[in-house]
Amino acid sequence: MAEGAEDERRRSAAPGDEECPPGSSLPARWRATLDRHTSPVQRSLLATWLSFGATFGTVRLITHGIRGGWLPWGNISAGGKHLHHYNIGIATLAGVGLVAVRGDAKFTGHPGVGAAYGAGAALIADEFALLLDLQDVYWAKEGRVSVDLSLGILSGLGAYLTAAPFWHELAKVTAGHAQQRLSAGQAR
Repeated sequence: MAEGAEDERRRSAAPGDEECPPGSSLPARWRATLDRHTSPVQRSLLATWLSFGATFGTVRLITHGIRGGWLPWGNISAGGKHLHHYNIGIATLAGVGLVAVRGDAKFTGHPGVGAAYGAGAALIADEFALLLDLQDVYWAKEGRVSVDLSLGILSGLGAYLTAAPFWHELAKVTAGHAQQRLSAGQAR
């Protein structure tokens, strides 16, 4: 009898519950799905793309806030000289390069290193026009919208293509969790 009940529980469980105990939170189910449907390399690449997109978006928001005066702080300066955020990006990529050159496998493929790489690359990409022309053209209208849109699409597409099966399974797990919560709420 207990064996039949266990089979029924398995059949009615939401996707992703195989690795999670009953009543697991949605983040725990997402984590189990991530572990089951991505390799360590995919997780590192995913961290890179997500970090790139989040950093790029955050930097754009901050720069607009500074320029618009609705953020309480200003530009970063050292000795009266404005420091562009590509400087921080270059320093970040130099640090990631040191980790890679050292070759410690424990850190080389770690998602944290991927996230740092993505953030550093975004800081540089956001000021690419300045590096290309060696003129501060950050606020010039020509090309800014297309560059912003292109980098946003590139970041989203990269994150999706890196682990497409994971994203599909994550959607199933989330829908199954929501359905289970609804059913539990209706049963009360």
